[in-house]
Amino acid sequence: MPHPRQHLPALANKPAYIMADTGQSVSYQELEDQANQVAHAFRKLGIQSKDHVGMMLENHPKFMVIAWAAFRSGICLTPISHHLLADETAYILGNCEAKLFITSKKLEGIGSKTAQKASTVTHFYMLDGTTDQYQSFDELIKSCPTTPIEDELLGNAMLYSSGTTGQPKGVYIPPPSEDVLVMSPVLVAMGENFKFGPHTTYLSPAPLYHAAPFYYNMVTMMFGGTSIIMSKFDPEKSLAYIEQYKANYSQWVPIMFVRMLKMDAAIREKYDVSSMKLAMHAAAPCPIEIKEKMIDWWGPVIFEYYGASEGMGMTAITSQEWLAHKGSVGRAIVGIPYILDEAGKELPAGEIGDVYFTGGNEFEYYKEEAKTKATCLADGKRSVGDVGYLDKDGYLYLTDRKNFTIISGGVNIYPQEIENHLINHPKVADVAVFGIPNEEFGQEVKAVIQPSNWADAGEDLAIELTAFCKEKLSRIKIPRSFSFDPALPRKDNGKLYKRRIVEQYSE
Repeated sequence: MPHPRQHLPALANKPAYIMADTGQSVSYQELEDQANQVAHAFRKLGIQSKDHVGMMLENHPKFMVIAWAAFRSGICLTPISHHLLADETAYILGNCEAKLFITSKKLEGIGSKTAQKASTVTHFYMLDGTTDQYQSFDELIKSCPTTPIEDELLGNAMLYSSGTTGQPKGVYIPPPSEDVLVMSPVLVAMGENFKFGPHTTYLSPAPLYHAAPFYYNMVTMMFGGTSIIMSKFDPEKSLAYIEQYKANYSQWVPIMFVRMLKMDAAIREKYDVSSMKLAMHAAAPCPIEIKEKMIDWWGPVIFEYYGASEGMGMTAITSQEWLAHKGSVGRAIVGIPYILDEAGKELPAGEIGDVYFTGGNEFEYYKEEAKTKATCLADGKRSVGDVGYLDKDGYLYLTDRKNFTIISGGVNIYPQEIENHLINHPKVADVAVFGIPNEEFGQEVKAVIQPSNWADAGEDLAIELTAFCKEKLSRIKIPRSFSFDPALPRKDNGKLYKRRIVEQYSE
């Protein structure tokens, strides 16, 4: 089965990954040796199989080493966003019952506050330095052997839901085997379907603690490729690194496409991106006009997929397929999709309902039995709350999250459609559309705009955007009001904290 270890000794000196901003390279042999050392460090601290470890790191050179160490020592690893507050971090550490928390000197501020609140954690360790609360993880690793631990077992990761619609939930997917070389069938399917291999040079512009970059970097190394890991997304640097490293695989979210397309044409055309053969994107439906422009620019290499951290199903679509089914997120490659109404009855092609899957991963929300059961029907179909429809050819189209559907006068309105239109206006850098209370209709459509130039914010732009909406949207979908914000609260994986905006304007 695919695993970094299987590439030894043939690819021992090949980079498993390169830190794009510094050029620091970690070979397959170094990855093996360092992951073994960290596995020994876990055992030295008394961290055994099925124990939980929390990790809050920037895109650090040791991030993937620790991940692979967990996956060979039977440990459940929880990567945590470094943008969370101490209370949120302590909640996750307590919820996952982490015995060890690892952070870095760079994140000393949030690390210090977290240590004061995370009373259930036994060990606090830090990379690149120490504090009164944290011991040196570098020193601990240095003293450990590079040979495998005697009790190797396959571990797993438990990532937490984004919390955009409520309290974060730990998505627990049990390991498929005890054998460290038997990786998750979903990860194997991802690698095989997208033809990962030693030829792959994968540009990773997003935070590693998010599901897609975490797992796609693992898949790259499972299949013998090289990851190029950026410290954070930057539109121009992304193009520069594609040219510099001749990257041929990558993974994006739609807002990254938007920001690259809104750069001056002279900057976009400055870089050679012809090496790119597979530019995957997900996390949110991509506006049709944005995707059309990306295909015009990069060629038919834009490859969309849809899935959730729960791994219960997955769809994918090539550029060629998408051009014949514009707006679709593809046909199923993992699981079988269904569209059901509120009563659980299957709907015919073209009708909008709740998206369900059968045949994917078995999962649970950690210590959340009621919430786990709420995702599953009696016949085994599962949903995470997305709304959409299937066409007659089996292609899935997403309309929005169920929680964000606006019901105005008894009519369902899907904010994603309105957002997809507004983001194409040249004066709009970002947008959030949602429902706010209306005495007569129950809800009305509200839009909050982040202008490309803050000087444009105001009534004149609101009038201009209303006219822009009238060009393509029916009257009921046009926002009744516009507000302006210098920066919308968007996670660095591209997802919008829409719940925060809804709460602010609903008050």
